[in-house]
Amino acid sequence: MTVTAVVGANWGDEGKGKVTDTLAGSSRYVVRFQGGSNAGHTIINNYGKFSLHLLPSGVCNPGTVNVIGPGVAFHPDDFFAELDDLARKGVPAPQVKVSERAQVVLPVHRLLDELEEARLGDRKFGSTKKGIAPFYADKYLKLGVQVADLFNETRLRDRLEAALETKNVLIRHMYGHAPLDSAELADAMKRAAEKLEPFVCDTTELLYGAWKRGESILLEGQLGALRDPDHGIYPFSTSSSTLAGFATVGAGLPPYAIDRVIAVTKAYSSCVGAGPFVTELAGNEAEELRKRGGSAGEYGATTGRPRRVGWFDAVATRYGCMVQGATEVALTNLDVLSYLDEIPLCVAYETDGTRTTSFPVTSRLELAKPVYETMPGWRSPISDVRKFEDLPEQAQDYVLRIEELIGVPVRKVSVGPHRDQLIER
Repeated sequence: MTVTAVVGANWGDEGKGKVTDTLAGSSRYVVRFQGGSNAGHTIINNYGKFSLHLLPSGVCNPGTVNVIGPGVAFHPDDFFAELDDLARKGVPAPQVKVSERAQVVLPVHRLLDELEEARLGDRKFGSTKKGIAPFYADKYLKLGVQVADLFNETRLRDRLEAALETKNVLIRHMYGHAPLDSAELADAMKRAAEKLEPFVCDTTELLYGAWKRGESILLEGQLGALRDPDHGIYPFSTSSSTLAGFATVGAGLPPYAIDRVIAVTKAYSSCVGAGPFVTELAGNEAEELRKRGGSAGEYGATTGRPRRVGWFDAVATRYGCMVQGATEVALTNLDVLSYLDEIPLCVAYETDGTRTTSFPVTSRLELAKPVYETMPGWRSPISDVRKFEDLPEQAQDYVLRIEELIGVPVRKVSVGPHRDQLIER
C-alpha cells in the first residue's frame, strides 16, 4: 500500500504542483487535504500551463481520481471556474470528487478578509483576501456550512442565519459596510448546489477503501511548513496545518497510512506574503533572480504579486523537513542559478551575537542575520540534462551540500518546468 504526501519545506511556492503532476501519472488518487483558493500550484504539460488553486494537480491525468478532502476550504465558484479553464484548454473532463464534509467559503468570509486587511493598513498580514482566516475561524467556532448542508434548504438557511447574526453587526458598525442578507445568500448557494451535486460523495469511505485495496494515493499539500499556524512563522501563517502530519486528517485516512513524505524546496528561497525572511535580497540582485525564476518569473500563482526572493536557507529548510517528517526531498529550479559565478548558501543564523543552526521562534527570527558560505557556480545551461551524473560538477556539489546541511536525501532534482525535466537520484 502506497500513500505519498507531497508538501512544502518552506514558505510555499516551492514547485509542489510540478512534482505532484509528475507523480500523478502513477497514482490512482490525488487528494487536496487543506487550504483553499489562497495559494496556487503551477503545472506545465502537453495541454499547456495551468495555475490550479482548488483542483488537485492530477486533473490532467485521465486515469486519476482527484479528491477534494474534508479539510479543504471549498469555494464553489472557484471550483467551477477552474474546471471551465481546463475545458477551454482541451483537457478531457477530469474525475473529481468533493467531500460532503468539506466546508464552504462563503461571500461573507471574503468580505471580512478584505475589510480587515484594509483596516490593518501597514499592520496587515499579506492576506490573499480569499476569505481563508474568517472561514477557519467559523469552522472552529462551529458556524461553518458543510457541502452536505447545501442540499438541505432548511438546514442551510439556519446555518447561514447563525453565521451572519454577529457578523452583520461587525460589518455594519466596525467596517461601515452594508450587511448581508441570509436569504439571498441561501438562494445563491442552492444554485451552486445544483451544479455541484454530481461531484459530491463520501470521500472518506472512498479513500479508505482505496487504501485497504493497496491503491496508490498521493496527498497534495498547500503552502509550506513555515506557514503552518503551530510550527511556522506565526502570525505570518496560514489558517490550516500545512504539515504531512495533518494530511491524513484532512484527507480522511488512518494516521499511520502515509509511508512516504516528499518535501519540496527550491534551490534558492522565495515567498509571497509578509513576515521575517532572513536571506531576502533587494534591488537589482533580487530583480535578476526574480526575473529568471521559474517558467514565468517569481510571481504568485494566485495573487500575481512579485515573490520575495533570497538565497537558499539551509536553517529554515532543515527545520521544514524536520517538522514535515520528510523521507526525501525534491529540489526544484536548480537551472535558475546557472547564471551565477558564485552562489551564496545560508548555513546558519546569527542572533544576539550567537551562531545557531536551529530555526528560532518569530520574535528571535526577526533579529536573525544569515551566515553564508559561497559555492562556485557552473555558468552553463542544464535544462537538457536528464541524469544527475551528467550535471556540471559544481551543480552536483551544490545539491550534495544542500543534502548534507538539511539531513534528508535529495531524490529529485528539477532543471526546468516540464515533466521530463525532473531528474531522479
